[in-house]
Amino acid sequence: MNEFLSNPITLIPALIAGLSIVWLTILTVLFLSLKKHYNSLIKKIDKKNLEQILEDILKAQKLQGSELKSLIGEMETLKSQCDFHLQQVGFLRFNPFDDTGGDQSFVLALLDNQKTGVLISSLHNRETTRVYSKQVFQGKGIDGDLSEEEQKVIASACHIKP
Repeated sequence: MNEFLSNPITLIPALIAGLSIVWLTILTVLFLSLKKHYNSLIKKIDKKNLEQILEDILKAQKLQGSELKSLIGEMETLKSQCDFHLQQVGFLRFNPFDDTGGDQSFVLALLDNQKTGVLISSLHNRETTRVYSKQVFQGKGIDGDLSEEEQKVIASACHIKP
């Protein structure tokens, strides 16, 4: 017996057999766990029901795919239109006349993402208050030049330093 233990070549088959038994035990535990999970999934389903369930899943998956394509198309349309919605608003109060007190006049900018929209200006003095509007296209006045205050309010609406 001592000769058997002292010779390493005779230990190799015993070591391989021991490792094989451990490996087979691990695989058996994993297989039994997988089989238990599978049986719990199909516990109340016969072969006919299982086929119908799988067909229903495939139909639902195809329907969701077509709905997803439709939603992506609608999203792209909305993204392309998004630049033309009111997105940038600027407001500035100021005093245009030296003989009045306080900042009673104002400029309001309502612009889209292309810096196109409208400016509403109110000029206040002691006797009257006048309201004006100007169209803006890409940050420039369409009907005429913009005042310093109107340029400032466009810059602040677009988050640009004047």
